[in-house]
Amino acid sequence: MRGRALVTTALAALLTACAGAPAATTAPADPTSRSAPSETAQRPTATECAARIVDKMTMAERVGQLVMVGVTSGSASETAVLRKLHIGSVILMGNHSDGTSGVRRLTKKLQISGLPTPLLISVDQEGGLVQRLKGAGFDTIPSAKVQSKWSNAKLTSRATRWGRQLASAGVHWTLAPVTDTVPTSVGTKNAPIGALGRGYGSNPDVVGKKVSAFVKGMDAAGIATSTKHFPGIGRVIGNTDFTSGVKDTTTRPDDPYLEPFAAAVKAGASSVMVSTVTYTKIDSHHVAAFSSTVIGLIRGRLGFDGVVISDDLGAAKSMASVPAKQRGADFIKAGGDVAMTVAPSLADEFVAGIRSAAKDSAVAAQVREAAVRVVTMKIDQGLVPCR
Repeated sequence: MRGRALVTTALAALLTACAGAPAATTAPADPTSRSAPSETAQRPTATECAARIVDKMTMAERVGQLVMVGVTSGSASETAVLRKLHIGSVILMGNHSDGTSGVRRLTKKLQISGLPTPLLISVDQEGGLVQRLKGAGFDTIPSAKVQSKWSNAKLTSRATRWGRQLASAGVHWTLAPVTDTVPTSVGTKNAPIGALGRGYGSNPDVVGKKVSAFVKGMDAAGIATSTKHFPGIGRVIGNTDFTSGVKDTTTRPDDPYLEPFAAAVKAGASSVMVSTVTYTKIDSHHVAAFSSTVIGLIRGRLGFDGVVISDDLGAAKSMASVPAKQRGADFIKAGGDVAMTVAPSLADEFVAGIRSAAKDSAVAAQVREAAVRVVTMKIDQGLVPCR
């Protein structure tokens, strides 16, 4: 949750007078004296603290906060990239079956010295076919299709348990829940969600309740969440990880299929992930991650002022025709905050592209705003103190 200002009331001076005593016994107020303030100064909010931190960063450090890089082992070559580029967050790639103790060793290796702020460490830990972390200390998480059959209270309770397991392993952020609604008319023909059992159902109202329950559980465990993949990939056929030119010709700006995302935000989701599908009835000229119109719906319709993260812009087939140096920059210019590349070899180009774009003062202002949101999230996760 965002930092809240705390207002306390100073004690008023206690005036005493003897009953019946003449007025002359009360000394007149000294016009030169300063009375005690009526209230103490307000503590800064997390956003105010973040702004102070970001304003002390170089442009290179600010840009680094906006890039998420895939890592697997915490090797010297991986940590060298993080330090060189001032990277702000990572996603754990590969499958780790060495339990919470093994993952904790990895996350400790990643928190290297020399970074402007500690890393936000994320993972895809949805359940079912998408569970990166397993072994002793980690429950085997069922798919969203199975979770959807539980009561909301049970799902919240289980998500709290899963979140505590992540926290014990040094992970701060799960890139879940999947918030896409797959209509029954599409079903398993929907490659990214329906075919893999990753969705909570075909009714947006039901999906909204389930993702809210998941978010509340993770939040209770202190784990950040990401409602994905806005504005929804439940109606498409192709999977953008393996297919280019995927289009949604149905979803509208006022579509009821956006409501589960609004529900997740209301429940306290820490971030919103944007897809790399093109939505012809919202913005036919740009994939969602490069569309200011799509990201504008997140800020406007959803009323969300937190971190907007991209789906993978690195290895995804949907990005193959876009120069790597352009991908991160286009996402930030569209209003995004964290550009993800699961391919660490592209991190240099992502950073270089954003820094080049930031030579424009308007983009530089966007970089600052995005960095403030990212550092605010780090404060909310307890990684950076707010004084």
